[in-house]
Amino acid sequence: MIPGSGAPVPARMRPSDAYLDLIADTLDGMESNARAQFLQRLFITLAHVEIPESQASPLWDEVVTRKRFLSERTESSVSLLTALFDVLSNAGMLRVPVVLEFEELKQLHRTAVTDPLTGLQNRRRFDETFDKELNRARRYAHSLSLVILDLHRFKEVNDRYGHPRGDEVLHAAASTLNKTLRTSDSAFRIGGDEFALILPQTDSAQASALSRRIGVVFAEILRSLNLDISVSMDHGVSTYPQDGDQRAQLIRISDERLYRSKHANHRKTGIEPAQEPPPAPANLTEARPEADLPSAPVVATPVPEPAIAVAPDVVPEPPPTSKPASNIETAPPPPIPQISPLQQSPPAFPLAAPEPQLYAVPRKAERVSMAGTNAYAVLGDDSSHRARVVDLGFGGVALDFPNVTGLSDTLFAVLHVPILPPVRVNLKRLWSRQLTDDTVRVGCCFIS
Repeated sequence: MIPGSGAPVPARMRPSDAYLDLIADTLDGMESNARAQFLQRLFITLAHVEIPESQASPLWDEVVTRKRFLSERTESSVSLLTALFDVLSNAGMLRVPVVLEFEELKQLHRTAVTDPLTGLQNRRRFDETFDKELNRARRYAHSLSLVILDLHRFKEVNDRYGHPRGDEVLHAAASTLNKTLRTSDSAFRIGGDEFALILPQTDSAQASALSRRIGVVFAEILRSLNLDISVSMDHGVSTYPQDGDQRAQLIRISDERLYRSKHANHRKTGIEPAQEPPPAPANLTEARPEADLPSAPVVATPVPEPAIAVAPDVVPEPPPTSKPASNIETAPPPPIPQISPLQQSPPAFPLAAPEPQLYAVPRKAERVSMAGTNAYAVLGDDSSHRARVVDLGFGGVALDFPNVTGLSDTLFAVLHVPILPPVRVNLKRLWSRQLTDDTVRVGCCFIS
């Protein structure tokens, strides 16, 4: 229905939209020459663009096709006027400003830079963003990390379960990235099962730590899909300026590291690293720096109370022919000096024991040092009660306190560290060490 001269027009409807819809229906029945002449004048009236008669009809057909495409992509009705301006703009034919509804223009831009399946930004947007962030990193002398990820065994999911199931895996990957990134980071789908992250002001160690965390979160999300195929997310990292200062160079290095890592990991075992269950709460070595070992080294085994990997303070001296007591099957260690820790001057613990005796479970992920950052933890509900985060791993965290008076063995904390959003955790104290008169370092593991 065409609004009459006195009829009110709905707030969200322009009269030109209604007339153009009527024109589109009428043009199909017109003779070709008359149709071309009419369209030539229509383009001049609407957009102040002069189109030769021979090009007027093909251009109108392109506008109609563009309207249909945009309507399908946005799942809403895009007007012919919007489609016309989009076609003319992409062809560089607009010479004067054209007024569109802001919401339509915003939706048009969103469609152009968004991957319709996952909702992540697309390859076109990736190229634009990478150039912008690389220029900013050069200007302010900041680090910038690029992470390229892909899904291992994704093709097998499509082949066995079909593409709809594969789409669910892609949705899970997108959900993982949205959950784990900071607001300053950007995630993109750049290929079928390939994704990219742009991480401003992020060095290589931080980018690698984030990538490993993404793999663990992705494995957790995939459990709800009940797949028989172990899909995992592999990654390769490159960082400006250490690995290069050009976009193509950084992308190439990330790709090379991605595939080297993928082939190395999946040759060694059929179980991808990302599919390993989360470390047990008693994996005590995840967040402890080597220099911060407690007086009595703790065995990282999932038991209710920390086990001791060396002899306790008071033990009967073994016969000269006996071997040191140990429940850890490792290569025979060198002889431990037969001196009771109580008879030694501080520090009162044996230093000659080799490192294999200190850990019963291999580390599943490296610790990430927070040195030089403003990482901190807020303890309990009191925002003024804080501790500095020394380092962080999947198993636990090391914190520096002014003092530990009144600090309970279990506590609730919110961790504020680079790369990650604020993380709410429950902690259990495992060891503490007085560093200075006003600093005590405490090692904690994560508990459910």
